[in-house]
Amino acid sequence: KAHHSSQEMSSEYREYADSFGKCPGGRNPWTGVSQFLQTSQKIIQFASGKEPQPGETVIYVAGAFDLFHIGHVDFLEKVHRLAERPYIIAGLHFDQYVSEVVIGAPYAVTAELLSHFKVDLVCHGKTEIIPDRDGSDPYQEPKRRGIFRQIDSGSNLTTDLIVQRIITNRLEYEARNQKKEAKELAFLEAARQQAAQPLGERDGDF
Repeated sequence: KAHHSSQEMSSEYREYADSFGKCPGGRNPWTGVSQFLQTSQKIIQFASGKEPQPGETVIYVAGAFDLFHIGHVDFLEKVHRLAERPYIIAGLHFDQYVSEVVIGAPYAVTAELLSHFKVDLVCHGKTEIIPDRDGSDPYQEPKRRGIFRQIDSGSNLTTDLIVQRIITNRLEYEARNQKKEAKELAFLEAARQQAAQPLGERDGDF
């Protein structure tokens, strides 16, 4: 019951997430003060297009969200209900329950990120939290501040499960086709051999 599986956040992805905001191609062309300023507010209004208002609870969530599915929506719905007036910032993706998107979010939720966005709450699903490259907990800072919450999305669907289903169905499809193809080839070979025989030697000929 979680919004993404442990296989979604590989070491390659973690490196990409950390390096995207630091490379020149990933810099915000208007501000350039911090890698965390690369948000949809400065690039395009992907989300609700509004700044957090006084009294709103700023909630940060980060995830791969690479194959967006109902499990992610269920997770974000649960997060949305954590506060009377939530303002949700997503690390990589977005949907109708998200107020802002961080482009190229770092893997570890750092003090700089939390302070920059004035985050009140950080949420993660029930899946395994993969350690950072140095073995540290990527959520150690929000945990230290006492603002970390694990959320049960209530959905059994994960990206890993979807990928497994796709692979399983593909293998079953290929196996069926291989059997069918083998039968067709056997039939064609039998027909070829029969056609190559002299007329009087063919089965059923007198």
